[in-house]
Amino acid sequence: MGKIERFEDLECWKSARELVKTIFVLSDTGKLNQDFETSRQLRRASLSIMNNIAEGFGRLSNKDFRRFLDIAVGSAFEVKSIIYVLEDLKYISNEEIQELHNKVNKTINQTIGLIRYLNKQIK
Repeated sequence: MGKIERFEDLECWKSARELVKTIFVLSDTGKLNQDFETSRQLRRASLSIMNNIAEGFGRLSNKDFRRFLDIAVGSAFEVKSIIYVLEDLKYISNEEIQELHNKVNKTINQTIGLIRYLNKQIK
């Protein structure tokens, strides 16, 4: 992995940003727009992914960065769980559900990959 100078260059952050955008757009439509609490929690959890990746990048050690990435992954799994609620309540279409699953899974996989890389650096 080459030297990353900015958190904006991290693939996991870019994927989290795409996920946040999709969630914000979807939460402004249909039944999800009418369920303020679920929409708000989904938005907050998705923002937590993106922001914890960025905040962790700004820490002075790989160990601290990894801790923030762990939090980001936890938030991503929270988003994943909420997606099942959206599916069960038919808040959004099946295509939108699949899009969200794909985006959150990509973010999780990339973030876990970065955690594994940092774990090797810490040892």
